[in-house]
Amino acid sequence: MERNVTPEGAAFSEGALPRVVLATRNAGKIAELAAPLGAFGVALVGLESFPGIGEIAEDGATFEENALIKARAVALATGLVSVADDSGLVVEALGGAPGIHSARYADDWDLLPGEDRDRRNIRKLLHALREVPAERRACRFVSVMAAVRPDGRELCVRGEWPGQLLAAPRGTNGFGYDPVFFDPAIGRTAAELTREEKTARSHRGRAAAALLARWQEFMRP
Repeated sequence: MERNVTPEGAAFSEGALPRVVLATRNAGKIAELAAPLGAFGVALVGLESFPGIGEIAEDGATFEENALIKARAVALATGLVSVADDSGLVVEALGGAPGIHSARYADDWDLLPGEDRDRRNIRKLLHALREVPAERRACRFVSVMAAVRPDGRELCVRGEWPGQLLAAPRGTNGFGYDPVFFDPAIGRTAAELTREEKTARSHRGRAAAALLARWQEFMRP
């Protein structure tokens, strides 16, 4: 069905909620934001609903720059309000790496049999930290969320989740670096948390809370 776009950038099919586009194809990220934004009477969709949008070059130098690059590009391409998240793992002992390159951190390494991209990233990270003692494995997850309206109005918020990196993965939930990210305050890795527990503590949950706190103001005409 063809979408119709109002002057405010909200797209509707008949009887449906206005849509907001989350500028990702990552199902985990979409799931974490869908329910909170649903409370504001909008339906969150990902880029899988817009197959004509190709890869967006994330060539910024910071999380903030990359989030805004993605949100601006998707708002322009769809005529809808767009929300983009740029997130990553910052490891003090590695000078802040993998940082903004977290998703592509190990792309220069070959995949082992049966290994996916997340596991390869973890393998490279643990290799880089192999001689770093536990007391120097402090890290933090960072999430920056940018919201952009088709009329050019923008909002950018940030959330952080401090933790420590383990020497081996634990847990089967989550994605990315979750199995090696240990939260000392609760004694579990991010991959050992339920979705609800993770949202309550995580960098993305904190950024989402900051975004939602300003959402009504941001959406006012």
